[in-house]
Amino acid sequence: MFADWIHSYRDLPVLINQWANVMRWEKRTRLFLRTSEFLWQEAHTFHETHAQAAAEVDTGLECYRELAEEWLGIPVIPGRKTESEKFAGADYTLSIEAMMSDGWALPVGEPPTTWGKNFTRAYGITYSDRENVLPASFQTSWGCRRGSSAGSIMVPRRRRRPGHAPAGGPHPGRGRTGHPEQ
Repeated sequence: MFADWIHSYRDLPVLINQWANVMRWEKRTRLFLRTSEFLWQEAHTFHETHAQAAAEVDTGLECYRELAEEWLGIPVIPGRKTESEKFAGADYTLSIEAMMSDGWALPVGEPPTTWGKNFTRAYGITYSDRENVLPASFQTSWGCRRGSSAGSIMVPRRRRRPGHAPAGGPHPGRGRTGHPEQ
């Protein structure tokens, strides 16, 4: 599909954002974290240079950090995955993780990943560049799943930053739902 859309450097960047309901067979579900049906958001981007792809991954990480900290009230730790933790085939993978009460880290969102040219070469996603050569484009991806919101329930209150309520939550001068009308 992407190979049909990308023909010239003028077609880049391609920024795709998709939402889907996903149903999977689960022998044992976990409320909020691992359910049979969930809403999935996924982004795929294609760029002319590695620097453009890296900037897009940084933007994705910042969007998820803002979602976690400012909207869900979850303090997170941003970082880069180690070589053994990154996705197979990726140049590198970034992540933001929240510490749960049991000491485990909960990834918030699907880690923004720079795939380099590894998959675009394999799938023949090339374009005519400014010198009329056919290089493969640089690809990135990231996503957000419903389990990300589970962190707002699972993060213990003592670990939240003082005075840092979620944007939609209770706030001084607002009603129980956080809306000024109540």
